Amino acid sequence: MVLYLFLWAAGSIVGFFSGLLGIGGGILMFPLLLYVPSLLGLDPIGVKNITGLTMIQGFFASLTAMFFYNKHNLVNKSLVLTLGFSLFMSSLTGSFVSKIVPDKPLLFIFGVLAFVASIMMLIPRSYAGDEVTEDKVTFHKPMTIVIGITIGFLIGLVGQGGAFIIIPLLLYVLRIPLRVALGSTLAIGLFSSSAGLVGKIATGQVPFYLAVAILLGAIPAARLGSVCGRKTKAEYLRWLLALLIISTAVKIWADIFA
Repeated sequence: MVLYLFLWAAGSIVGFFSGLLGIGGGILMFPLLLYVPSLLGLDPIGVKNITGLTMIQGFFASLTAMFFYNKHNLVNKSLVLTLGFSLFMSSLTGSFVSKIVPDKPLLFIFGVLAFVASIMMLIPRSYAGDEVTEDKVTFHKPMTIVIGITIGFLIGLVGQGGAFIIIPLLLYVLRIPLRVALGSTLAIGLFSSSAGLVGKIATGQVPFYLAVAILLGAIPAARLGSVCGRKTKAEYLRWLLALLIISTAVKIWADIFA
């Protein structure tokens, strides 16, 4: 019973931040499931099962929050389709390959992605255009496809929807306004997380009895987070996201070196 209460609470916390910051939540869910059970005296959850649980949580939390952002004209369909389709097949491939990759290399790859994302989020940027809607956004399609193929495989390996690395790439490489980046990333995450989820389910890496407890907390909390995110200044959202990514990267690398 304690395990299921913990999973519900974890799903609620991560779901809220999914809606608030436009992330699937894997960067939060992964360390929560990896480190907290042992602190509570519970049996540890295996890394491969954790990657499966983060995938299913990310998919449903992203779906819930995306409807809210789309209602406010903050989801760029062309960007979503271009990056989403290029992510899909490479993420699916990565999720199947992950079955034969040991836990330590998966943790290392996750750490590298989080480190790169945290460095990018510290780059100074202007907030002048962050309130514009998706109909005023343009982007470089060939570069978008290259990003999708490359990042898709890596996030498929580590069982992430990939928002923690996709958002910095949208902000600093493709120059997408912050609110459109958050809304579009939720929709893009559905491609990568659904592809990865198929691979995780097919290879038996999703414990459904644990996933139900997580989703009961994540889905309503994601809706609440979306409402709060719409009312929060773009500058504050960016720094919250940066703090979240940096904290996770520091913790993962500390464990890798340990």
